Amino acid sequence: MTGAPLPAAFTTPGSSSFTDFLGAHAPELLPGRRAAAAAQSTQHDQRAGEQLAPHGTTIVALTFPGGVVMAGDRRATAGAMIASRDIEKVFPADAWSCVGIAGSAGLAVELVRLFQVELEHYEKIEGALLSLDGKANRLATMVRGNLGLAMQGLAVVPLFAGYDLARGTGRIFSYDVTGGRYEEHEHHAVGSGSLFARGSLKKLWRQGLDTDGAVRVAIEALYDAADDDSATGGPDVVRRIWPVVAVVTAEGYVRVSEDELGGVAAAVIADRTAEQEGRRR
Repeated sequence: MTGAPLPAAFTTPGSSSFTDFLGAHAPELLPGRRAAAAAQSTQHDQRAGEQLAPHGTTIVALTFPGGVVMAGDRRATAGAMIASRDIEKVFPADAWSCVGIAGSAGLAVELVRLFQVELEHYEKIEGALLSLDGKANRLATMVRGNLGLAMQGLAVVPLFAGYDLARGTGRIFSYDVTGGRYEEHEHHAVGSGSLFARGSLKKLWRQGLDTDGAVRVAIEALYDAADDDSATGGPDVVRRIWPVVAVVTAEGYVRVSEDELGGVAAAVIADRTAEQEGRRR
């Protein structure tokens, strides 16, 4: 007994973009296509939705001679409330890149999943990896597709980074809500705590960092952001909740283990405690 044949859409040659395919044959599945329904709500309803929809912050990324490190705190907020203490905001995009999310958490996670499928689809159709610039451009197009919801307060602002196999170096890309793509050099941060995280990165980042040093700088930047931004969660020693930290090198994407992050967080807290005690003397 044979199964039903695939619909013609699945056997018709077309674009190597999965997003384009979905837009042509099932546009209602794209996150940004929900804007039409949302637009019918009143401004009061929209403001209420913004307060109730969980938002995720903060993401930092920095380069080092062997690649790039990206880290995200674990807190999601809904208005003045903590919606989640252990949300994950940093994901592998493919074997040599990662993406972090800030903004409306639900839409952001959907966007990341679609982006992961987009890159995998391209590789299967074309039989080759998309360049890092190509990946960054694809993500920009997807962010632009969410513009309708972004104008209603449900914005998604990703941070993309990866190891450029052609150039042999780590690179970082930021975006605005209109899909504008910008390459950042050395380090960058997005989210509600980004102002404080960037200040920390400017002071702590230096040429020649090794992997461990880059991970330490990322953790310290998030610690500083959490110190001044209520929407950013710092290391939670009681619950043993640490930031999600990813390292991308020529060997590919690796997530730093919980045990290692616990040790780094403990060292940061110990150093900050000693610093405060020194000020009291």
